Amino acid sequence: MARSNGGIIGTTNQTSFGKCTVTSKTSSGDLTTQPGTRVIQTVVVAGGGGGGGSYQNCNGGGGGGGAGGLRNIQVNVCGATAYSAVIGSGGAGKSSNVCQGASGTVSSFAGITSAGGGGGGTGKCDSAVSSGVSGGSGGGGGAVGPSPAVGGTGNTPPVSPPQGNSGGTGGTGPTYRSAGGGGFSAAGQPGPTNAGAAGNGGAGLDVSSDFPGTPNCGVYAGGGGGGGRTPAPGGGFTPGSGGTGGGGAGASPGAIGVAGTINTGGGGGGGRANGGSTSPTAVGGSGGSGIVIVKELNKASGMWSMKSQFSAQKQGTWPKPALQPFSADYLVIAGGGGGASGGNGCGSGGGGAGGYRTSYCAPASSITLDTSTYAITVGAGGAGGDRSAGVASVNGVKGSDSVFSSITSTGGGYGARSSPPDVAGGPGGSGGGGSRGTSGGTGNSPPVSPSQGNTGGTGSSSPTNGGGGGAAGAVGSNAGPTGGGAGGAGSANSITGSSVTYAGGGGGGGGNAKTGGAGGSGGGGTGGAGNPNGIGGPAATAGTANTGGGGGGTGAQLLGAAGGSGIIVVRTPSATAGLVSATPGTNTVTSTPCGAQIANFTVSGSLIVSEY
Repeated sequence: MARSNGGIIGTTNQTSFGKCTVTSKTSSGDLTTQPGTRVIQTVVVAGGGGGGGSYQNCNGGGGGGGAGGLRNIQVNVCGATAYSAVIGSGGAGKSSNVCQGASGTVSSFAGITSAGGGGGGTGKCDSAVSSGVSGGSGGGGGAVGPSPAVGGTGNTPPVSPPQGNSGGTGGTGPTYRSAGGGGFSAAGQPGPTNAGAAGNGGAGLDVSSDFPGTPNCGVYAGGGGGGGRTPAPGGGFTPGSGGTGGGGAGASPGAIGVAGTINTGGGGGGGRANGGSTSPTAVGGSGGSGIVIVKELNKASGMWSMKSQFSAQKQGTWPKPALQPFSADYLVIAGGGGGASGGNGCGSGGGGAGGYRTSYCAPASSITLDTSTYAITVGAGGAGGDRSAGVASVNGVKGSDSVFSSITSTGGGYGARSSPPDVAGGPGGSGGGGSRGTSGGTGNSPPVSPSQGNTGGTGSSSPTNGGGGGAAGAVGSNAGPTGGGAGGAGSANSITGSSVTYAGGGGGGGGNAKTGGAGGSGGGGTGGAGNPNGIGGPAATAGTANTGGGGGGTGAQLLGAAGGSGIIVVRTPSATAGLVSATPGTNTVTSTPCGAQIANFTVSGSLIVSEY
């Protein structure tokens, strides 16, 4: 429930979650505590640092901005008292002829102050201005020629526990890779010394379990990614990615560094050089503004004597409100598809990931629950193809569906066999990989919105290598001349209170003397490889249990690898949603400090919702 803040300057959003009230303050102004409040828990996030630019006469990219300092701490307060909240602004990203990115400004509340994130270093042939700036988290060093540009120091000024990490050290020529800015939970990555991507920004902190209903899904203070040079010596260049929690990515070709997300304290991404020439795009992204979040325990109103309570309870007249229907979030992941068996030195397709459907921090609608028992079906992973009874390659088996109430996630598509007649990868939540020049299976089949998965990769016919299985977050990679395609990357979800990646695709199998494709992040199995003589070779691996990962396709093995089983997670908003239990006993129910209940189903069973 949103409330007006009585005309005080600043934006306030306040929501009650059973045992606590969480207030998010996104601009400066007063925040008044509830009557009776004595202790609060507060997250104070400062503004993130701006990304460094790239100097016109040098080739180096600018370092990523450091995240604003983050402090998660309990504070003694007085109820019904107005406390001033100061929300720090993000630092400006700097252009080609200016030095480091600007640092973010401080945020404060109830005597707690967080320092602004440090600006990223400049991509200039002068280490004095290429170094990242110190702050709550330090900015990343720029890419320079003569000596490494160090990242700024985090937790500056020092507090306990620390409010952030240092930025990474920039790379030296001729690679021109800058470093990422520090985040709350991790330091920024350094600029590599070989060809490849710039350093990534450090990861932020997920506070969604303790502070539900907050902006950016409760993740804050991620560092900005480093920038680089265009063109890079020896080939292309990948900018550094921003850290989780609002960090902006380094500049891509023709663009400036990505700004940190507002009200996260995320650092801005570093600017990109343009081969030593002046470029209007050699500009770092600005840091994101900060935020203050306050959690107060809800207090019962009124006074009752112990005698009256006992009497009412004995007579069964103690007031108890009837449970009202409520909205709950879900994560429903189906079983991953199995990889196909190999045949005569030919690589087969990897299994597709099980369908991925969620309402948690997603555009999909939550589901309405009431006092009832809800059947839970957790889909099994599909078996790998088995050619032990014959000489021909065999398709993998499609994964089984996972079902919760009206939500069905479709099992992952099977990997395609590597012997004639040639077939495409199987359709499913995500599609299985193809083989012998056939296409990958169709993802999001049957179609739902938002999409539950992606298409599998195409296999190659000469040499015969299998395509990678599709996944929740990306398509499966096509097979190449050196081996099977990699499985697509899965998607991360924090519905359990911590970030876990699910539904990765299985890697495609490699043919004669070729390598198997890597499994996709989120439990995808690795593809098997073929020996030079076409017989045997390293076996494929199965998808990880309770991730919905696809199984790897094989080279010349008799058996393809099985897909991983699925999982279902249901999260109620608060203790006001009643009591939640799960059967059988292998499934679990946990509670967050604010009273949200998280039911985790690794096997089929029942979700039971009852009144207190």
